[in-house]
Formats: sequence, structure tokens, C-alpha cells
Amino acid sequence: MNTDFRAKAIAICDAKIAQKGDNVGLSFYAFFKNKNDDPVTLMQVAQWWIETHQLDHFEKAFKIRAMLADGV
Repeated sequence: MNTDFRAKAIAICDAKIAQKGDNVGLSFYAFFKNKNDDPVTLMQVAQWWIETHQLDHFEKAFKIRAMLADGV
């Protein structure tokens, strides 16, 4: 996952947490618009989420944010 996208994903996590609280969950689809305008990045993030880390469909935003910030 490239650094620009990682920063964007962290910002999205921050916004979700600020809006809905620490217990908010999200899926990797939260990082994308409702259209497939960047399939390469979508597949990279899906692989990171599903294959590499074996995360559930919905995870706590604070957990994903920490993973992204730590470079995991």
C-alpha cells in the first residue's frame, strides 16, 4: 500500500472515529468511492485486508488506523 493512500486511509479512519466514536467499524470499502475508479489500489487494499491480515469484513476503525500508522 503506497504512502499517499495510507495517509488518506488514516484520515478516513480519523473522520469516522470523530463522527461516530471509538466503537465505529468500517470495511476497506470505506476508503473508496461507490464506483470502481481505481481497481489496482482497491485490489491492493483488499489483499492487505483479507489475505495478509485476515481481517473480518468490518473492523474497528481505531484498530485499522493503528495498523496503518504503524506501517503494518
